Amino acid sequence: MRRLIVRPEAEADITKAAIWYESRESGLGKELLSDIQQSIARALHRPEAFLRIRKNPQVRRVLAKQFPYRIFFILEVDSLIVFAVLHAARHEKIWRERLRRS
Repeated sequence: MRRLIVRPEAEADITKAAIWYESRESGLGKELLSDIQQSIARALHRPEAFLRIRKNPQVRRVLAKQFPYRIFFILEVDSLIVFAVLHAARHEKIWRERLRRS
């Protein structure tokens, strides 16, 4: 089993989104958190099943099931590194810039 690493910027993405949803309706932020956790668990279980969007480093994307979020992760031999959790409407360059900085 690979080790899960969630980078601070991805944690900030998740927290910001959960706060926003919770401010719209009580309990919705918790539903978002659960959806993202389940999506990450699916990626940990079968990472190769998800769309590869970059070869080197190997970046893949898993979609949340209930909310319009994309979870971007780097797949390494011994770990899965989540580096961005972005709303589907946000631009692709955000995750690309984060990847360049890492």
